[in-house]
Amino acid sequence: MSDNNQLRDPFDAIADPTRRQLIRLLAEAQELPLHELTAQFQMGRTAVSKHLTILKEAGLVLDRKVGRETRFRLNASPLREVQDWISFYRKFWSTNMLRLSQLLEEEEE
Repeated sequence: MSDNNQLRDPFDAIADPTRRQLIRLLAEAQELPLHELTAQFQMGRTAVSKHLTILKEAGLVLDRKVGRETRFRLNASPLREVQDWISFYRKFWSTNMLRLSQLLEEEEE
Protein backbone atom coordinates (compact mmCIF):
# COMPACT_ATOMS: atom_id res chain seq x y z
CA MET A 1 0.00 0.00 0.00
CA SER A 2 1.43 3.40 -0.90
CA ASP A 3 1.67 6.26 1.58
CA ASN A 4 -1.14 8.07 -0.25
CA ASN A 5 -3.57 5.24 0.51
CA GLN A 6 -2.70 4.88 4.18
CA LEU A 7 -4.68 6.64 6.85
CA ARG A 8 -2.83 9.34 8.72
CA ASP A 9 -1.80 8.48 12.27
CA PRO A 10 -4.31 9.94 14.78
CA PHE A 11 -1.39 11.00 17.00
CA ASP A 12 -0.01 13.05 14.12
CA ALA A 13 -3.44 14.52 13.45
CA ILE A 14 -3.98 15.69 17.03
CA ALA A 15 -0.43 17.02 17.46
CA ASP A 16 -1.45 20.48 16.29
CA PRO A 17 -3.39 22.76 18.69
CA THR A 18 -5.62 24.06 15.87
CA ARG A 19 -6.70 20.52 15.00
CA ARG A 20 -7.35 19.73 18.66
CA GLN A 21 -9.55 22.83 18.83
CA LEU A 22 -11.40 21.72 15.68
CA ILE A 23 -12.02 18.33 17.31
CA ARG A 24 -13.35 20.07 20.43
CA LEU A 25 -15.67 22.29 18.40
CA LEU A 26 -17.00 19.32 16.47
CA ALA A 27 -17.42 17.30 19.68
CA GLU A 28 -19.58 20.09 21.12
CA ALA A 29 -21.78 20.32 18.02
CA GLN A 30 -23.44 17.66 15.95
CA GLU A 31 -22.22 19.09 12.69
CA LEU A 32 -20.74 22.42 11.60
CA PRO A 33 -20.25 24.05 8.20
CA LEU A 34 -16.81 25.25 7.18
CA HIS A 35 -17.68 28.94 7.53
CA GLU A 36 -18.72 28.45 11.19
CA LEU A 37 -15.52 26.56 11.95
CA THR A 38 -13.41 29.21 10.21
CA ALA A 39 -15.04 31.95 12.29
CA GLN A 40 -13.51 30.39 15.42
CA PHE A 41 -9.92 30.97 14.25
CA GLN A 42 -7.70 33.83 13.23
CA MET A 43 -6.83 32.19 9.94
CA GLY A 44 -8.42 31.91 6.55
CA ARG A 45 -10.79 29.33 5.17
CA THR A 46 -8.00 27.62 3.20
CA ALA A 47 -5.87 27.09 6.32
CA VAL A 48 -8.82 25.66 8.27
CA SER A 49 -9.63 23.41 5.30
CA LYS A 50 -6.08 22.07 5.32
CA HIS A 51 -6.38 21.19 9.01
CA LEU A 52 -9.73 19.51 8.36
CA THR A 53 -8.18 17.50 5.53
CA ILE A 54 -5.53 16.14 7.90
CA LEU A 55 -8.26 15.20 10.40
CA LYS A 56 -10.23 13.54 7.59
CA GLU A 57 -7.16 11.56 6.52
CA ALA A 58 -6.90 10.26 10.09
CA GLY A 59 -10.57 9.30 10.03
CA LEU A 60 -11.39 11.80 12.79
CA VAL A 61 -13.66 14.00 10.69
CA LEU A 62 -16.39 13.14 8.23
CA ASP A 63 -17.87 15.60 5.77
CA ARG A 64 -20.91 15.87 3.57
CA LYS A 65 -22.15 18.32 1.01
CA VAL A 66 -25.41 20.13 1.65
CA GLY A 67 -26.06 22.26 -1.41
CA ARG A 68 -22.98 24.46 -1.85
CA GLU A 69 -21.93 24.01 1.76
CA THR A 70 -19.65 21.36 3.26
CA ARG A 71 -20.58 20.28 6.76
CA PHE A 72 -18.22 18.47 9.12
CA ARG A 73 -18.75 16.14 12.05
CA LEU A 74 -16.51 14.28 14.45
CA ASN A 75 -15.79 10.57 14.19
CA ALA A 76 -14.15 9.92 17.56
CA SER A 77 -13.47 6.20 17.09
CA PRO A 78 -9.82 6.70 15.94
CA LEU A 79 -9.22 8.47 19.26
CA ARG A 80 -9.59 5.05 20.95
CA GLU A 81 -5.95 4.35 20.01
CA VAL A 82 -4.89 7.57 21.75
CA GLN A 83 -7.04 6.78 24.78
CA ASP A 84 -5.53 3.29 25.06
CA TRP A 85 -2.00 4.71 24.91
CA ILE A 86 -2.78 7.31 27.58
CA SER A 87 -4.48 4.67 29.72
CA PHE A 88 -1.31 2.57 29.74
CA TYR A 89 0.74 5.51 31.02
CA ARG A 90 -1.92 6.51 33.52
CA LYS A 91 -1.56 3.01 35.05
CA PHE A 92 2.23 3.28 34.83
CA TRP A 93 2.30 6.56 36.77
CA SER A 94 -0.31 5.44 39.29
CA THR A 95 1.69 2.31 40.05
CA ASN A 96 4.95 4.24 40.37
CA MET A 97 3.37 6.91 42.58
CA LEU A 98 1.97 4.18 44.82
CA ARG A 99 5.43 2.59 45.07
CA LEU A 100 6.99 5.96 45.89
CA SER A 101 4.36 6.59 48.54
CA GLN A 102 5.03 3.18 50.09
CA LEU A 103 8.79 3.80 50.11
CA LEU A 104 8.34 7.18 51.78
CA GLU A 105 6.07 5.64 54.42
CA GLU A 106 8.63 2.90 55.09
CA GLU A 107 11.39 5.47 55.53
CA GLU A 108 9.27 7.44 58.02
CA GLU A 109 8.85 4.35 60.20
